[in-house]
Parts: sequence; structure tokens; C-alpha cells
Amino acid sequence: MPIVLYGCETWSLTLRKEHRLWLFENRVLSRIFGPKMDKVTREWLQPHNEDLNDLYSSASVVQVIKSRRIRWVGHVACMGERRGMCRVLVGKPEGKRPLGRPRQGWEDNIKMDLQ
Repeated sequence: MPIVLYGCETWSLTLRKEHRLWLFENRVLSRIFGPKMDKVTREWLQPHNEDLNDLYSSASVVQVIKSRRIRWVGHVACMGERRGMCRVLVGKPEGKRPLGRPRQGWEDNIKMDLQ
């Protein structure tokens, strides 16, 4: 888990990335818990995603990322305005933006997490 979540406080998650993290988590859990033998038919069965979530009692990767992001925003908000992180968070970049729809940024993800 620490390797997967390294630096996750600064990630800008899209739905596609959330889905890929969910797939990765389920793949790892299915490898950890492995197939189980059915007592009646004596066949090996791969557990379904709901069964894996029941076996693994911890929060999902996406929920952990969202909680860490909110905690990190609290740390940055407590920093003084002279610190670089606070200036990056509050500052407005200069220059022209590219054409098209703006990408979903880190700040947008924080607002969604707080809702």
C-alpha cells in the first residue's frame, strides 16, 4: 500500500484513473486471497469483487487517496503565505491557456472530495 500511495496527495484523479486503481486493487486482492474450493462441487472458484471487499476490511485505495489529499490541504493551509507551497496553491499562473476544455486539476479534485 505505501508503494502505491507514494505522493498521492498531489495527484489529480480522473474517473479513468480511479477505475484503473480500483482494478489494480481488486487484482492484488484476488492474488492475495486466491481461489477457494467449493465444498459441494469440489471445484476451485475465484472470489467475486464483493467477496474480496468483505475479506479486506480496510478502505479502498481511492478513499485513502481522497482522505490524504484533504489532510495535506490542511497542512498547506496552515503554512504561512511566504512558504512556496501556499504560493503555488493560492497563486494564479500567467500566460495563455490552451484551446479546449480545461483539464481537471488538483484543486477541482479537492472541491469534489470536500463535497
